[in-house]
Amino acid sequence: MPEECLFCRIVNKAVETRFLYEDDTYVVFKDINPAAPVHLLLVPRVHIRSINDLLPDHESLVGGLFSLAAKMAKEQGVDKSGYKLLFNVERGGGQMVFHLHLHLMGGWQR
Repeated sequence: MPEECLFCRIVNKAVETRFLYEDDTYVVFKDINPAAPVHLLLVPRVHIRSINDLLPDHESLVGGLFSLAAKMAKEQGVDKSGYKLLFNVERGGGQMVFHLHLHLMGGWQR
């Protein structure tokens, strides 16, 4: 775990954060600068820098992120109205924290 990684510190509870979900593999919490009425971050506990650093044995971990996203969308009440899932990859793609994470955004009144 890189000590300077904000999400590693959050996962390890060195930074106080209210988890909406946690298990042995993932944590979920609200984005501090939300881009939508519902904006959650789904974060694996294991440090993977970005999508570019995925290995073949990470397939089930990434698949689990999508299953968890569907569960969280339902819990947040946006499963029927719709939501977006987004990975930002590298600085040019908007990644600001270099620890793999999936954004779940929804709740717009359209």
